[in-house]
Amino acid sequence: MARYTDNNINEIDLHGVRHKEALEWVKDELEYRTAQGSFSLTIITGNSSILQKRIFEEILEGSIYTYYIPSWNLGQIIVEWTKL
Repeated sequence: MARYTDNNINEIDLHGVRHKEALEWVKDELEYRTAQGSFSLTIITGNSSILQKRIFEEILEGSIYTYYIPSWNLGQIIVEWTKL
């Protein structure tokens, strides 16, 4: 899958991306960034609560990542990981 983000940009925007492709993109991006070291990544899902739920259930729950939906923007998921 093509990488749409720049190493210096800490977000990916999933607006208009089909759920299957979005899930693959998130998995790939998290694996890539984990290999690079500690990171904070904002995943922009917009108003798709279904996509957010799928990202939580299929990728984040039980993973090594810390994640939350910020109160100031419910259309985002912030994922963090610190390499010790």
